[in-house]
Amino acid sequence: MSARDAILGALPDTDSPAIAAEAAALLVTPERPALTGPTLEAAFLERLAQPAVAASHDRVETLADLPAAIARYLGKQGLPATLCLPPASGLHGCDWTGFVLHEQCAPDEAAALGIARCAVAETGSLIFETAPDAPMLPNFLALHHIVLLRADAIVAHLEDAIRPEPQPRAHYWITGVSGTTDIEGQYVRGAHGPRFLHVILLG
Repeated sequence: MSARDAILGALPDTDSPAIAAEAAALLVTPERPALTGPTLEAAFLERLAQPAVAASHDRVETLADLPAAIARYLGKQGLPATLCLPPASGLHGCDWTGFVLHEQCAPDEAAALGIARCAVAETGSLIFETAPDAPMLPNFLALHHIVLLRADAIVAHLEDAIRPEPQPRAHYWITGVSGTTDIEGQYVRGAHGPRFLHVILLG
């Protein structure tokens, strides 16, 4: 008997009634995890707070309240009011008095604002799509990644975030801050991206 035959012979019989019944049971209903919390927003915020995502959050009622929320966050972090702001037209209509703003993100950028298209309550993921007014690079360079998210743009499960129409060329998902345990087995945040994630819910 060859080594290949020995390996295949050790595998369970896929034609057995027990395995067929198990496979059929899995197809009865989709395996979508149950969501806790009374609303999708509550479930999403619960996921954000978990150590695996490690994000903070705030809320604003209108876009005009955004600068104050960002100033509040930067102040708590002991950072100056300096921000890499994407060129989205709606953002530049806000009152940024007291801020130093720029669109180009430096490799050592302290804080950058990104705009998420939607978020997933199941995982705490944020979905971004690039566009002329939504560059991708600042979302990965800044130490503090601040994300603006419409509260009504939270969906339940991963597949709910996929749109049927054509997608942008660059379409990416962020679930929490980057991290690694390669350095002496110790968990280090911000190893290959932002070290801090702060979500501001709009509406």
